[in-house]
Amino acid sequence: MHPMLNTAIKAARRAATVINRAAFDVDRIAITEKQHNDFVTDVDQAAEQAIVETLLKAYPGHAILAEESGASANLNDESEFAWIIDPIDGTTNFMHGYPNYCVSIALQQRGIITQAVIYDPVRNDLYTASKGAGAFLNEKRIRVTKHDRLTNTLLASGHGAGPRALDEYMRMYQVTSERCQAVRNGGSAALDLANVAAGRLDGFYEKGLKPWDIAAGSLLVTEAGGICGEFSGESAYLHKGDIIAASPKVFGQMVTLLAAFA
Repeated sequence: MHPMLNTAIKAARRAATVINRAAFDVDRIAITEKQHNDFVTDVDQAAEQAIVETLLKAYPGHAILAEESGASANLNDESEFAWIIDPIDGTTNFMHGYPNYCVSIALQQRGIITQAVIYDPVRNDLYTASKGAGAFLNEKRIRVTKHDRLTNTLLASGHGAGPRALDEYMRMYQVTSERCQAVRNGGSAALDLANVAAGRLDGFYEKGLKPWDIAAGSLLVTEAGGICGEFSGESAYLHKGDIIAASPKVFGQMVTLLAAFA
């Protein structure tokens, strides 16, 4: 296993310790609303601090891009390495005690995601990937599903804050739900992508995401044999924030179906 991946795993487990301790008494968590239906808790901030401290202790010259603290205030911005962090992807779920959230950590080297960790502290599931070395769940190799027809698929999606995002989500939901078996909204894009990689979901689509929502999960999907792209099928999903992820044959059908929303 790559030493940088080992460090990311250590950081994710440290964050999970913070999260699990707080999960015993969610009613006492301090919550701030960043914008409508977009929240941050003191647990997000403490978990992020644990991750950043672990990563920078091992690699003090690396840059940081994290959900709660943003960019690293010009710290090591010239570095070819940047860690992309979401301390709790699925904060709203966590706030309500709904057990569907995760820690997401990715390493970007010269613009390419090379290492990925997604850790589900509720189920103790550890998803890992290194570029060119495959994707794993609890050290067992994982692959995307083999379904080749959209009509046989189980998809996942989500939407951002605000009425416009919800309206577009509902229009996309109608289009996709009429063509597949079902569409789920679990509230954690990172976990949805991990589940695509593990073959538990056949595909995922969402618009308006941030790099920390999709960086780690996208590498898991591609290393598990899947494809990630924008709604147009192009590859700049990490920067644009609009992503479709699926097995190769299903991906093409999803792009055709959702091209009008590109």
